[in-house]
Amino acid sequence: MEFIIPFKGEVKFKLTLDPTVWIFDDRKIDLDTFFIEGAVKRDELEEYKRGMGEHWSREIMEGATVPPTLNSEKKFKRQEKQDMLTKTFGMEFKPFLENAEPSEQATTVVFETAHGEQAFPIEKSKELIFKFSENGKPLREDGPVHILLPDGSNRDNPITDVTAIRVE
Repeated sequence: MEFIIPFKGEVKFKLTLDPTVWIFDDRKIDLDTFFIEGAVKRDELEEYKRGMGEHWSREIMEGATVPPTLNSEKKFKRQEKQDMLTKTFGMEFKPFLENAEPSEQATTVVFETAHGEQAFPIEKSKELIFKFSENGKPLREDGPVHILLPDGSNRDNPITDVTAIRVE
C-alpha cells in the first residue's frame, strides 16, 4: 500500500501528503476526546496576547520566576511520547487544501479510494478530518488515512483506502 497521497486537479500546487509524519505535527487532533468534547476553535493570536498579559501581570505582582526545571520538562516529554504511542490522532483537511490553492473555478473535492470516489463541495471538505493513527499505530490495513465527517457521524464507517485527492 502507498502511504503518499497525491493532490491533483484544479490546484495551483500539486502537493503530496505523507500522513506518516503527522504524528510530530502540533496541529494534530486527539480523536479520543475530539468528538466527545467537541471541536474547540482557537484563535492563536488571541491566546498569545492573553498569555503574554497573564505573564506580564504575574511578573509585576510576584517578580520574575525561575524557568521550569529539566525534570519537569522531561516528564512532559515522556507523557507526550506516551500519548504518541497510545492515542488516536487526526488532522484537519483545511490547511492542506488551502496550501494547494484551488483555482477560482473549482467547486468540488473528490477523494479517490479503492472502493470508488467520494465528492464533497470545497467549503464542506474544509471541515473534514483525516484520521491517520489508531492507538498509536499508522493505518496500514485500509489507510493511509480515514476520512471523518466533522460531527463524527461516520466514525464507525469512515471513508477508507484513500489513494488520491482531486480538485475539480
